[in-house]
Amino acid sequence: MPMSEYENNHVRPDARLTILKALAAQTDERLHSGFIGDELRAFGIDRPREWIHGELDWLSEMGAVTLTKAGSVVVATLTEKGHRHLRRAIVIEGVKRPSRPGE
Repeated sequence: MPMSEYENNHVRPDARLTILKALAAQTDERLHSGFIGDELRAFGIDRPREWIHGELDWLSEMGAVTLTKAGSVVVATLTEKGHRHLRRAIVIEGVKRPSRPGE
């Protein structure tokens, strides 16, 4: 499988799910892109800030997050649609499905 195909079919959907889970784990359901980068690196997804911003823009276009620019970082906030994907109530195409509880 060519690298770009692997990136689009595996890395990006997994990163998007990781981002949504990281936001849901916060008391206020918000994180800035620097912390999101740290979270992705913990799961072996080491990408530059521009890549992370692109994924946040994509999640925003899908309605899973809202974004606020804060200097050189972007603050992402989880939306109800993002929550619904994490609860497996809906599917956002392009975001990996979360495992069922207990799996």
